[in-house]
Amino acid sequence: MPDIDTNMGVRDWVRLLTLSVLWGGSFFFVGVAVHAIPPLTLVSLRVGLAALALWALVPLLGHAMPRGWRVWLAFLGMGLLNNVVPFALIVWGQTQIASGLASILNAATPLFTVLVAGALLPDERATPLKLAGVVIGLTGVIVMIGPEALEGLGGAVLAQLAVVGATVSYAFAGVYGRRFRVMGIDPIVTAAGQVAASALFLAPIALIVEQPFSLPMPGPWVWASVAGLALLSTALAYILYFQILSSAGATNLLLVTFLVPVSAIWLGVTILGESLEMLHLAGMAVIGLGLAAIDGRLFKRRGSC
Repeated sequence: MPDIDTNMGVRDWVRLLTLSVLWGGSFFFVGVAVHAIPPLTLVSLRVGLAALALWALVPLLGHAMPRGWRVWLAFLGMGLLNNVVPFALIVWGQTQIASGLASILNAATPLFTVLVAGALLPDERATPLKLAGVVIGLTGVIVMIGPEALEGLGGAVLAQLAVVGATVSYAFAGVYGRRFRVMGIDPIVTAAGQVAASALFLAPIALIVEQPFSLPMPGPWVWASVAGLALLSTALAYILYFQILSSAGATNLLLVTFLVPVSAIWLGVTILGESLEMLHLAGMAVIGLGLAAIDGRLFKRRGSC
């Protein structure tokens, strides 16, 4: 597997920040749609509509649909690791634990990614500075969300383990997804294949478990939120996801987990008029320090002075 440049340039940092805004915005779309559409059905619509949009875009950009069975098997594996398994675990986990605690547990994704990528990828070896940066970043998430979100830690152990299991699945997905660069598959095609595979898994389950066709027809604002969730927070987001993965690696990619809460709070302040508290600013500062440690270049410069 060819090496990647783990020192992110400006382009990758812009992509990472944009991805965090797209995924942070998904909380707004889900918040509107989930009151009218059951969770599994909403997730199925999200990946299904994203797949249709991306496969419509693929030929327009001059790309061909992959034909080899190995490629489609890889898409299925990526869909399982990056969507089906973690979505199912998180949805089930949040039926028993608070969303704040789930968010903090989910923010452990970079820690597992550093460990998994460090063990499996020669060009993404774990270093003490990376591990320290992950711990600092996770601390920043806890500060920003509020330490009270840790209430309940130790109870509902299986639900908490389910959310942690989702973060481990995300970590393996980041490592597994590196193979698409080796296979020479464009990030847009990879994104289309992954969400299509996820839809194939999730749609039958949603139809059987939730029977959405028996429910009342949602209103226009709900469908607008579904469209935003599918086209912006999924289709466009996964194009950026695989672009970052191809150029900067799994460890750098999943730093977005630290940035999503920052984006969600920023969107709440700018769009919904919510208040920005000192705790939020302190958490953002700590997260920034963690990201700088994982990137490493600032600390190397200071060490060479």
